[in-house]
Amino acid sequence: MAKRQLILEDGTVFIGEGFGSEQTAKGEVVFNTGMTGYQEVISDPSYCGQIVAMTYPLVGNYGINRDDFETVTPFIHGFVVKEVSDAPSNFRNEENLDHFLKAHDIPGIYGIDTRKLTKIIRKHGTMKAMITDVDVSSEKLIDQVRNLIMPTDQVKQTSTIKPYVVPGRGQRIVMVDFGAKHGILRELTKRNCHITVVPHDYSAEAILRLRPDGIMLTNGPGDPKDVPEAIEMIKQILGKVPVFGICLGHQLLALACGADTEKLKFGHRGANHPVKDIVKCKTYLTSQNHSYAVRAASLDATDLELTQIALNDHTVEGIKHTVYPAFSVQYHPEASPGPEDTNYLFDEFLNMITENQVKNEEEAYA
Repeated sequence: MAKRQLILEDGTVFIGEGFGSEQTAKGEVVFNTGMTGYQEVISDPSYCGQIVAMTYPLVGNYGINRDDFETVTPFIHGFVVKEVSDAPSNFRNEENLDHFLKAHDIPGIYGIDTRKLTKIIRKHGTMKAMITDVDVSSEKLIDQVRNLIMPTDQVKQTSTIKPYVVPGRGQRIVMVDFGAKHGILRELTKRNCHITVVPHDYSAEAILRLRPDGIMLTNGPGDPKDVPEAIEMIKQILGKVPVFGICLGHQLLALACGADTEKLKFGHRGANHPVKDIVKCKTYLTSQNHSYAVRAASLDATDLELTQIALNDHTVEGIKHTVYPAFSVQYHPEASPGPEDTNYLFDEFLNMITENQVKNEEEAYA
């Protein structure tokens, strides 16, 4: 393995060994605290444009398998670990991490102090970074890193281009794909839903023409304010069809209802974030991956009510519309990776749809 370097925009340089692709990686460096689940992390579209550092010291020890992908094509720009295993041991293993990253042209670096890197990000916030060879002086590259222009079209990069259908005999769900994980589809198909997946910029008129029983707003990468067309679409569908938002979909629902969002210092990324449901007075462990959050104070002037909070920093984790059938959560109830404490929310979504159908029938015959 060739020597490589990780350069941060604050001038910090880490020297380590390269693995995966030999390309130069550029992007925002973030950290994930999960002890397992690196395959799902690498293939999660919400990491589009980012260099992901794993805080757990050994990564790759159970290899890569065919079952745990969250998308067909990974969108991360780089991968950082303390130690990488080149001889994984697991009955599902099909290839090692190095081979997988090479196949998808994703650069990696290992052998650096990931604890120090994480402490820097926690203190100063996420920042721009580059993974490149050591044959170029880091002093010459720091200005390049600082002058990197971060993308604002990550949702467009990760969303489906054309609509497609996952057939089922149950409720008809339109899933608006902002960079969706396979886990959301899995939970809906498990409940026998008939799912029509549409692009991020599908209009409200086109969605309603499909006559859905419910609308799912999925997770996705980047700043929700970079997707104004989705915010406008949500405004037009609210009150006409029940809505369930996850992660980016949660933030977009909040913006559509008049609330505001903000960028967190270093975000939430891991598989054991505690969230309290203040309505049920119950706490769950959740899987999370996001840089932005809904401003709690901004909910006061809307028809949204706070339903769940993060116990680590008291940020908004769940909201519900007080007039229309619509709710959302900031975390990932489909987990992948992480605990499945909150996948009951998919059942609550379908119950909301049924209740809405009964209400409409009663009003029609009144």
